[in-house]
Amino acid sequence: MITVSPLEIDGKTATGLKVDLPNSPPLLAIIGRTGFVMCGFLNAEAAEKLNVAAAIVSGVKNFEDVLKAQIKVATSKAQLMGVKLGMTGKEAIRAFL
Repeated sequence: MITVSPLEIDGKTATGLKVDLPNSPPLLAIIGRTGFVMCGFLNAEAAEKLNVAAAIVSGVKNFEDVLKAQIKVATSKAQLMGVKLGMTGKEAIRAFL
């Protein structure tokens, strides 16, 4: 099943994407206007090569987990937008809204 949900963050709207996968944790992403925060399914090297603003969290099962988890990886473009390792997913997505 694929779920797409609007998520209000500080009065702005991001899009939550959840893909349930067989015998696997879900694929999760929260998408802002200029970048996104995603679970560990994201290939950081590919995101960097494509010059996208992206940050990675791990160990998440739902959107709330993504917002609370610490950023483990951030592309250079995301870092230029203010995303730092160790900040929460919510803090990172704010930079993309």
